[in-house]
Amino acid sequence: MTKRLIFNGFSMNAVSHVYHGLWRRPETAQTRFNDLDTWVDLARVLERGRFDSLFIADVIGVDPAYKGTWNTYIEEAVQIPINDSGILIAALIHATEHLGLTFTSSILQEHPFNFARKVSTLDHLSKGRIGWNIVTSVSHNAAQNFGFERIVPHDERYRWADEYVDVVYKLWEGSWDDDAVGADKAAGIYADPSKVHRIGHRGERYKVLGPHLSEPSRQRTPVLFQAGSSRAGRAFAARNAEGTFITSLNPEGVAKVVAEVRGAVIAAGRDPADLLFIQGLSFVVGSTEDEARRKARDLDEYRSNDGLLAHISRDLGIDLGLLDPDRPVDELEIEGVQGLIRFFEEANPGKRATVRDLGLAYAYNTRIVGTPESIADDLARWQAAGIDGVNVIYQTTPNSFVDFIDHVIPVLQTRGLAQREYGPGTLRERLFEGRDARLNDRHPAVRYRNAFDRAELPQATVTAPLRHPEHHSA
Repeated sequence: MTKRLIFNGFSMNAVSHVYHGLWRRPETAQTRFNDLDTWVDLARVLERGRFDSLFIADVIGVDPAYKGTWNTYIEEAVQIPINDSGILIAALIHATEHLGLTFTSSILQEHPFNFARKVSTLDHLSKGRIGWNIVTSVSHNAAQNFGFERIVPHDERYRWADEYVDVVYKLWEGSWDDDAVGADKAAGIYADPSKVHRIGHRGERYKVLGPHLSEPSRQRTPVLFQAGSSRAGRAFAARNAEGTFITSLNPEGVAKVVAEVRGAVIAAGRDPADLLFIQGLSFVVGSTEDEARRKARDLDEYRSNDGLLAHISRDLGIDLGLLDPDRPVDELEIEGVQGLIRFFEEANPGKRATVRDLGLAYAYNTRIVGTPESIADDLARWQAAGIDGVNVIYQTTPNSFVDFIDHVIPVLQTRGLAQREYGPGTLRERLFEGRDARLNDRHPAVRYRNAFDRAELPQATVTAPLRHPEHHSA
C-alpha cells in the first residue's frame, strides 16, 4: 500500500521568504503580509488542498552580513520587515478547522515558562493543531536584541536548547496529572491540588518553580519540529524532534541524510519512524513541459541575485558581497557549500560555479518544473529516497500554492500520495496515523510524567503572604 506524503505550506510572516525579488510581481500578495485577510485566504486555500499544516518560519534579527551593511536586506525586504509567527498562528485558529498551525520560536526570544503557557493556550484553542519549530538562532543581531554581545558558540546553543526543552517538557508533561481536572460543579472542586505539581527546575540558565498555569491540552506537548543540519543540530533532532526540515539537493542526498539521522534516532532510544523527514521543495506547474519552463523563465525575470546572495551570506556567516562575483567558489574553501557547488556544476556541465552562481543554487536547487504528472513522478522518487513529506515553498503567494493544489494534488491523490480528506484527531494523530494525541513513551519528555511529588518541593519561595499578587492596585 502506498504511503501518502505530508504537505505543509511553508511561508514567513514577511514580504520575502526564499525567492527574493519576486515580491515585485503584480499578482503576488506578498506586500500585503500585514493584512490578516491575506493569511486567512492562504490558510483556507491550504485547507481546501488538504495540506497538513501551515508552517511559518521566523527570524529575530538582521545583521550587516552582505556588502558590509544591512542595506540589501531592508531595500529588498529579505526577511525584514517581519512579524511574529506565533501571533499570526493564533489569529488563524478560528479561520480554520483542520489545518495544522506550526510556528517558529527561538530559545533566545522567550522565557520557557511563559512560552509553555502560550503554547498550551494555542493548543487548547485550536483543539490540538499546534506545532513548534525549535530554533537556536544564528544571527548576532538576534542575540544582541536580547541582551547578549553576540550569538553564543554553536554547540553551546544546543546545550542551551537542551535545557530549554527540558523546562517546557516538565511543565507540559509533568506539572498536571491526567486526572487533575474533574470540574465537579456539585462539590465545587475544579481541580485536585494533590495532582498539580511544582517542577522545581534549577539549571544553568533557568530556575522555574512552577506549577504550569495551564491545564493539559489535547497534545500536552505540541508537535516538535527542528531544522538543524549540523552534527549538533541533527543530534538534537534525533533526541527531540518529531519532524525535521531538510533541504537536500536531490533524492540521493536525502537517502544519505535519512540513514545518518535515523541511526542517531535509534541510538537515542527511539524508533526510526518517530522522526519524519520533511523536504523543502518548490514547484512550477504547466500543462506541458514547455509551458512549465516558460512560466519558470517568466518568474525568474523578477529574481534578485543580490537578495539571494544576501540570504545565503547570512546563513553561511560569510559576506559574499565582498567577494569577486566571478571568482570560482571552489577556490574559496567555504565550509558547507560543496553540495551546492556540485548541484550547480551537474546542472551546467563544464562550468565552474562562481560566487554569483551560489545564490541561485541555494534557492533553486530544489525547484521542480514540469507537468502535474512529471511532478508526481519526481515526488515518488523523493519519497522512495526517504522523505515523509514536503514543505512547499512559494514563489508567489497564494498562486504557487493554488497551482499546486489545483493541478498536482489531484494527481497525487489518484496515486495515493496525498490525502483526500483529513483524518480525525490532533495534528500529531494525523501526521502519525494510528498513534495517540500525545508523545509516545520513547520520547524523552515522557520521563516527567508522574515524576513530581508535591511533598518534595516547597509550596512557595516567600515566607510572607503578598497582597494583590496579580495586580498593583488595591
